[in-house]
Amino acid sequence: QVQLVESGGGLVQTGGPLRLSCAASGGAFRSYNMGWFRQAPGKERDLVAAITWSGAMTYYADSVKGRFTISRDNPKNTVYLQMNSLKPEDTAVYYCAATNSLNWRMSINYDYWGPGTQVTVSS
Repeated sequence: QVQLVESGGGLVQTGGPLRLSCAASGGAFRSYNMGWFRQAPGKERDLVAAITWSGAMTYYADSVKGRFTISRDNPKNTVYLQMNSLKPEDTAVYYCAATNSLNWRMSINYDYWGPGTQVTVSS
């Protein structure tokens, strides 16, 4: 079983960058496909970006394509989300999650979650 902890959230102005990190422990990180999710107040938690265990394949929601980049460093047991050109609508709690499922683009298949980190984009 893997434990996940996010960091790097905070307050940023519109158009600014922010990089989130998710550190994993207690499990074989390199065997998990990883995802970044976000949940704004009153809304459902949505998959923003995902990456396979090897880093060979990635997925992005349409709303973040061209602005966000997911990556991972398996020797460091860490997955990152580089967020550029941030918009107020990107404001949310961001979560990282892990799955062994082959259907790693589906939110329902993620089993392990971090506690989340708040990202606030001011206009």
